[in-house]
Amino acid sequence: MTKTTNRKAHEGRNIKRFREMLGIKQDALAADLGHDWNQQRVSLLEQRETIELDVLQQIAAVLHLPVEAIQNFDEEQAVNIISNTFNDQSNGYNYYPNFHFNPLDKMVELYERMLLQQKEMIDRLEQLIKK
Repeated sequence: MTKTTNRKAHEGRNIKRFREMLGIKQDALAADLGHDWNQQRVSLLEQRETIELDVLQQIAAVLHLPVEAIQNFDEEQAVNIISNTFNDQSNGYNYYPNFHFNPLDKMVELYERMLLQQKEMIDRLEQLIKK
């Protein structure tokens, strides 16, 4: 049985990760967010563990991401899924494959798969509680 933890994602760190995956600099993100923003404010925001929902919604819109991706992304789970998916070299071929995909699309796919697995686990637990 795998052990799961209920730790809260670091929202500021997740913004930084997604921003970097998209190749967006802090000052460019600040410019897209409006005149109230600057590079220093984005930097301070990325250090915060939790961020107000209205600010998250604004940033998610600029990054073209669902708010839930920022709120729930867990790098450790994503790395585990990626390593389990792409590290199988049992066939002995293609040790250095050339993947032709958008890394952000794959991260969103992984995130959606993680959410589905989490929902299934919650549903199973609720069924067990009802018995």
